[in-house]
Amino acid sequence: MKGEINTAAANLARVKERIERSASRAGRNAKDIALIAVSKLHPAERIRELYEAGVRHFGENRVQEWESKRAALKDLDATWHLIGHLQSNKVARAVQAFCTIDSVDSISLAERLERTKKDFNTEGTEDTEKGEEEQSVAPEMRLRVLVEVRLDPAAAKSGVSDEELPALVEAVMRLPHLDLRGLMGVPPYMEDAEKVRPFFRHLRELRDTLRSKFGRDILPVLSMGMSHDFEVAIEEGATEIRVGTALFGERVKV
Repeated sequence: MKGEINTAAANLARVKERIERSASRAGRNAKDIALIAVSKLHPAERIRELYEAGVRHFGENRVQEWESKRAALKDLDATWHLIGHLQSNKVARAVQAFCTIDSVDSISLAERLERTKKDFNTEGTEDTEKGEEEQSVAPEMRLRVLVEVRLDPAAAKSGVSDEELPALVEAVMRLPHLDLRGLMGVPPYMEDAEKVRPFFRHLRELRDTLRSKFGRDILPVLSMGMSHDFEVAIEEGATEIRVGTALFGERVKV
């Protein structure tokens, strides 16, 4: 176990060095960039190793996979992100299992998350007579969400289109039990990270356009960049990066 922990720490140190260098090139502070360790197909003990090395944000692609690990990690004070596509029939389970849903891509999904979060908040309470307009929702009673934008034109990819994005953002902003923090995007995979730069820049520009439309303080989070291209994402304004292989190593084939 000691050797494995050292490996986790070494991997994390290398990733942090890459973050520092890319942030420096962009004139940014590396402390302003959150590192999300993507633990898809990696067991609970590997997550614990990275937690002990200092990581505090973890991302999973599937609700059921995280549920299989959750009990073994319930003592960890970490933030658990759902970064994969969320099916409507798994909304209740996702709201219970994750701290943040980073892949909201439709108004119908957002509204279902809103109803579910409201139900969980009011479960067991007697003060249910006030309408939503008569009561404010405390920050701790709101579910953090990101809107996923489709950067990859492939038909099978999830995410909202550029054209539908403003309507979705406006709709989510009106839902009192959801806390919309920003945008997330997954560009097409390319070996040359420089070729991905236009996709990251596009997501930032979409965010800036929405700020002009709705207010300068909205959408502070830009979640973009993975193991092979997060330096470019940071240079283009990423505030959260999602790193799997560079931290955990290659995934187990199933």
